[in-house]
Amino acid sequence: MSITADQLALFIGTLSVAILSPGPGVIAVSQSAFALGRRRALPYGWGLAVGASVWCIFALLGLTVIFRALPWTYVALKILGGAYLVWIAFKMWRHAADPLPDPAESSRGMGFFGGMMLNLSNPKPALFYSAVLLSIFPVLLSAGDKLAIYATAISVELAFYTALASLMALPWLRRRYYAAKFWIDRAAGLAIGLLGLSLILRH
Repeated sequence: MSITADQLALFIGTLSVAILSPGPGVIAVSQSAFALGRRRALPYGWGLAVGASVWCIFALLGLTVIFRALPWTYVALKILGGAYLVWIAFKMWRHAADPLPDPAESSRGMGFFGGMMLNLSNPKPALFYSAVLLSIFPVLLSAGDKLAIYATAISVELAFYTALASLMALPWLRRRYYAAKFWIDRAAGLAIGLLGLSLILRH
């Protein structure tokens, strides 16, 4: 493999920071755990994890082919991906003090397929994964590299949503989570913003 353990560790850290900030999937899994317990919330969380990881596959399969055929797309995607990360960071920072809204739908009936479709309905993770992959790993990746990256991504996603569904079923932790939302968003926004700037400015 051409990728290093340090690169994989950075990938794990970046992905963890990105999914830590509350979003629709996090809110839905949290509310499901609050209302129905860990057992009912876990399948939905696993579906969200698999749905997000599918976008990682698309990013991995498409990058090498496109860059070989059209080298200029590498620079363009770096700039677009970096700008997108900076935009995400700005939104995280700006809305850090906003309260968490209630999910639009009831927690009933949430299952693996529903969670997967929620993340597949939003193509933005594809751009996010592309930007992160570009900023951390070499341009040309072997099949083994891609398999290692995907295995890392799905492991992080599954671990996060499993932990979220398990921990958010505890009422005392729910209160602490809401209380820490401001600092979670600010820290995540700063880290992702720096990554986006480095992607734009790095030669």
